[in-house]
Formats: sequence, structure tokens, C-alpha cells
Amino acid sequence: MDLSVMFFGADDAGAGHTAKYAGHTAKYDDILAIARAADQLGFTAIWTPERHFQQVGQVFPNPALLSAALATATERIHLRAGSLVLPLHHPLRVAEDWAVVDNLSRGRIGVSVATGWHSTDFVLAPAAYQNRRERAFRDLALLRRLWAGEAAEFTDGTGGQVAVVSQPRPYSPSLPLWTTTSGSPQTWEAAGRMRTNILGATIGQTRDELAAKIRLYRDAYAAAPEQPGAPPRGTVTLMAHTYVAGTDEAAREQAGGPLKEYLRSYVAQTAANKQAAPNQQAAAHEGAVANKQAAGKGARAGALSEEQLGTLTEFAFRRYLTWGSLIGSPETCRKSLADLADLGCDEVACFVDFGLGRAEVLESLRRLADLGGEDR
Repeated sequence: MDLSVMFFGADDAGAGHTAKYAGHTAKYDDILAIARAADQLGFTAIWTPERHFQQVGQVFPNPALLSAALATATERIHLRAGSLVLPLHHPLRVAEDWAVVDNLSRGRIGVSVATGWHSTDFVLAPAAYQNRRERAFRDLALLRRLWAGEAAEFTDGTGGQVAVVSQPRPYSPSLPLWTTTSGSPQTWEAAGRMRTNILGATIGQTRDELAAKIRLYRDAYAAAPEQPGAPPRGTVTLMAHTYVAGTDEAAREQAGGPLKEYLRSYVAQTAANKQAAPNQQAAAHEGAVANKQAAGKGARAGALSEEQLGTLTEFAFRRYLTWGSLIGSPETCRKSLADLADLGCDEVACFVDFGLGRAEVLESLRRLADLGGEDR
């Protein structure tokens, strides 16, 4: 079982202009410190997301740019986009940007492609919103070709077609690709058919539901034709909120407040998105359980009362502690990791930035690294 670190993004910057910018500067300092520690402790990868215009994840507008900085601050750990919202970008520019990071890191990159879910993000590409799923899967195949050095035709400034080859040439011969899923079985199956790895989450589904999706993915992957650079067997990566303390009680006491506040913020953000659907990118990461409960109770987007919001947040928190998180003592987390391995999970992306301080995160990672070391 590989263990990685995922940033997704609690944001505690102050409301004022000066405080907000100071808060964001401190956040980048935290990311660099945690990345260096994860590199030294033997974690497999650092995952950074693409987020725009929301309270959650304000410091993550561009995973390629941040990964370039991390490439110069680390030595062995892999640097991955988790996720890149592909419909927001020209695929040629994606290939160029990540080729730079690939060269800087000497081949330590990976990209998980997401379709996008929040309509406000698409102020960057409004025409791409309605058919974002089709665009993402189409351009994923194009990315593979561009990375391999194939020429592709695009429309130039005069309206004519011109064949171009992406530059710079990457360090790695193939681009490690994941598909991001919030829980839709169709996306799990599509990832298998495209022979990409898959990035999902434990939250928002039962153990049996997740096991069925992993089997669906494995079957589709095995039946699919070979793809350039795709490994013989796909990697199942699952995100889970993580905090390892000396005891279960200490872990839940220290992580409970920040995690509830994070879940509350995310549930509110998702409810406010008038176009949000239960199975869009990242809804399962923090808010799918709450969203489904809201739908079941007839709550309409943007219409949650404070009482409803509090109830849904508490529900998500209690259910998540029961199964799916890595919040507890080393022994509890060891059992959780073994259970995920039994399901067919290859890598856990440990979501660490949901409101805990740097010192707490680093101490948790040290305990977690000891658990990972037991399997090596």
C-alpha cells in the first residue's frame, strides 16, 4: 500500500486584505514544509488540486505551477495534479506546462483529469461547461498523443489549421494519468476503458459500494485495448481525511473541530452551486453524504438553513469516523489501511489540510510513515 499526501484545501486566511494575503503566504510555507517532510519520510506522492474562486482551496489555482515549486524543494517524492480540470484548459498548454514540471523533477509527475463540477469555475471557459465530460475524455486521449511527440492540428490566428508538436519535450516517455471520480460507477468504468489510473475517495459511499466500483474498474481495465504508456494494471488511489494521534480519543478531539468546520464550509459551498449534481468532481471528497441527505430531505440548492447545515455536517462527520477516514490511533489506522488494501486500493492519498496546524500535520505524518514502513 502506497501512502501519499493530498492537499485539497482548508483556507484560514483572514477577512481583511492584509490578513488574507499574509494567510496565503503562510499557507504556501506550510505546503513547502509538509512536502519536504513527506519527501524525507518516504511518502509516494504529493497531490495538489485545481480550485477557483471559492473559500475552500483559495491557494490552489494551478497545480502545475505549485508542482514546479515543489520540484525544486524535493528530491524523490512524486508530484501530481489531483485534480486538473481539463475542460478549463487547452490540451496543448497542459502538455507544455507539465513537461516543464517533468523536466524539473526528473520524471516525478502524474496528472489526474477531472471534468469539473462547480459552474463558477467555468468563467474561465464558459462554453466548455455543458459538455465538460465529453471534452475531458476526448482531450485526455489527445494529451497522450501530444506527450508522445505526435503532431496535432489546431486552429491558428488566421483561422487555418496548423500542425504543431508540444514543447519542451518531457523527461518521461509517457504521462502517468488518473481519472478523478466523485463516485459515479460510469466514471469508474470509463477510467478502466481508457486505461487510466483512478483517483477516488472513501467518503460518500459504503464499503460494499466502493468494492463494487473497484471491481467494475478492474474488469473494464482488463478488457480494454492497450493505450500508449498505460501500465498493465491500473492504480486505484483513494483520498481519505487523515490525522494519526497517540490514541483514538486524542485524534478525534484534535481533528473533530477542524474537520467539522471544513465539512460545514464545503457542504455550504456545494449547496450554493445551482448546477451541482451529486456525482460531479470532488462532491464525494467532502460533501456527497451531506448533499444526498439534503436532497432526501427536499433541501434545494442554496437554501440550507443554519440548522440543516449543522445537522448535515454532524451526520457526515459521524459517518466518516465510522468508516473511510484515517483518523485515530496508529493501531486503528493500521486496521483501516489493511481494510482498504483488501478492497483493492493501491494508494491512499492522505488529505491533511482540513484545518489542522502545521505541527499537528507533521506529527501525524511521522506516525503514518511508521505504519507505511511496516509494509516495506
